[in-house]
Amino acid sequence: MIDDKQVQIKDKFCLTIEEASAYFNIGEKKLRKIVSDNLDSGFIIQNGVKFLVKRKQFEKFLDDLTSI
Repeated sequence: MIDDKQVQIKDKFCLTIEEASAYFNIGEKKLRKIVSDNLDSGFIIQNGVKFLVKRKQFEKFLDDLTSI
């Protein structure tokens, strides 16, 4: 049974590494490397030891790249 209060990934402000990996079709290992290399870029929020990716800001970041 699907919980009505569960937010779809496409509607979330922040994504976990696992969610972002699935949403952007980037491997988790590669995504973790991108996150660790860009901690002060504005698209990362650290919650304890967990990193969250700001979806829209990360989309803008990816728009400016030609390869990852």
